[in-house]
Amino acid sequence: MNFSDFGRHFAGYSGITHLMDDLNEGLLQDDVVMMGGGNPATIPEVSHVFESAITKLLASGELLKALANYDGPQGKNSFIDTLADFFKQHYGWSISRENIALTHGSQSSFFVLFNSFAGQSCGQRQKILIPLVPEYIGYCDVGIEPDLISSQEAKIQRLAGGYFKYQIDFDNLEVDRSTGLICVSRPTNPSGNVLTDVECQQLDEIAQKNDVPLLIDNAYGTPFPNIIFNEVNPFWNDNTIVCMSLSKLGLPGARTGIVIANEEVIKQFTNMTAITSLAPGGIGPVIANQLIQDNALLPLCNEVILPFYQKRSQLAVRLLKDAIDDPRVNIHKPEGSLFLWLWFEELPITTSELYKRLKQKGLLVVPGKYFFPGQAEPTKHAESCIRINYVQSESELQKGIDILARELRACWGS
Repeated sequence: MNFSDFGRHFAGYSGITHLMDDLNEGLLQDDVVMMGGGNPATIPEVSHVFESAITKLLASGELLKALANYDGPQGKNSFIDTLADFFKQHYGWSISRENIALTHGSQSSFFVLFNSFAGQSCGQRQKILIPLVPEYIGYCDVGIEPDLISSQEAKIQRLAGGYFKYQIDFDNLEVDRSTGLICVSRPTNPSGNVLTDVECQQLDEIAQKNDVPLLIDNAYGTPFPNIIFNEVNPFWNDNTIVCMSLSKLGLPGARTGIVIANEEVIKQFTNMTAITSLAPGGIGPVIANQLIQDNALLPLCNEVILPFYQKRSQLAVRLLKDAIDDPRVNIHKPEGSLFLWLWFEELPITTSELYKRLKQKGLLVVPGKYFFPGQAEPTKHAESCIRINYVQSESELQKGIDILARELRACWGS
């Protein structure tokens, strides 16, 4: 078939397609240890709260009403109003319904926002600047035009106990006339790195000085789902675009994203939603709206979801250190999200090859090369890292880590 340039661009096999194919494959095979994809854990206490909310919505008729009717392209009004009141009440944000739009999940949010701020504009080609990589795999291929992302490698801070941490290299961060948007995630997927409040303020100052928006991908962050192990504050102002999601709360099938921005951005976003998909879905919004009205959302995040993932992260680290006692194995300091980011020094093969070997032995991980958007070629560091998901049961984690340990020993000849 004679596809257009647009069609050919998106017909290519991308890192995010690879990840989602593996996720689906792992779910279909009982003998595969799935430590690659981004599915959140099924937490019984969370499922119980969802069931209670859905029962109320069925009884009131609101759930069937959400199924039977279109919302407007901005999303369900009742949930938008509830969110605006929530952020005003809890954080003092100067925000109204004109500052919020709902989407079909964060990935669709990035597609609209990246292509709204990057590409040809009045004879100038603009790009998305990612000030710290590794970063989210899903950013890499959402641009309609090629090469819409520029990025800067992080500084690496060595820590005691076999840990390390990525930091933004502010001294060498270049923002110029070609920069259309600055984008970070907090916590960062894949590494679990969390930008401090001071770092967010520094990025905001740089963004405002250069008259470009700052996008903060808050899919795992505070206040919900709050899979974040540091004490940090939510960040937003009129020049900031915050993207949130119900997926990591435990509702990935609802495909609900939230964009918080100034009125101009929300109007533009709403119009694009109408053109591309009429309106976002209503099921996720009515469930989340019920949780907020019941004063159940924050306790669920702070008292159930956060402790669950923090304990699971600690368990995964302990199992790794017990199974792989080697100074060449480095763990990024776990500060949030669902993942551990591992850096193997002096590995005689790339982690792309390691991924293939592990898959043959029944373990799915994600090779590091996919998490460096805006880099021309994978660096040696990128090809020395992998991301693993730690939401599985202790027995599955142990099984997967044992497979990884055996393969690393075979690679290193030890």
